[in-house]
Amino acid sequence: MKPVVWLGDSRARARDFPADARRVAGHELDRIQDGREPADWKPMPSVGLGVKEMRVWTGDAFRLMYLARFAEAVYVLHAFQKKSEKTAQSDIELARRRFRALIEERRRR
Repeated sequence: MKPVVWLGDSRARARDFPADARRVAGHELDRIQDGREPADWKPMPSVGLGVKEMRVWTGDAFRLMYLARFAEAVYVLHAFQKKSEKTAQSDIELARRRFRALIEERRRR
């Protein structure tokens, strides 16, 4: 199983999810670590190549943007509660900055 690497404050934000949303997100992350897809997701090419958004529905909508295409880890770029139909541009931009920083760091290695 791949380890999960939380970028920025994504882990703290996910910990702020209600218990039921944390539980669902944790089970879905286990699936991703095992090389499978979560139950509900969509591609997020506007953030970066290979970035996906895991959707967690528990009465409210919660999201984790992640990258699992590299062999060494599953990278969680951003975790947030979605409050409108369309993902906020600020959430997309934050995930995009973290994606770019990750890719740049991997290039330097």
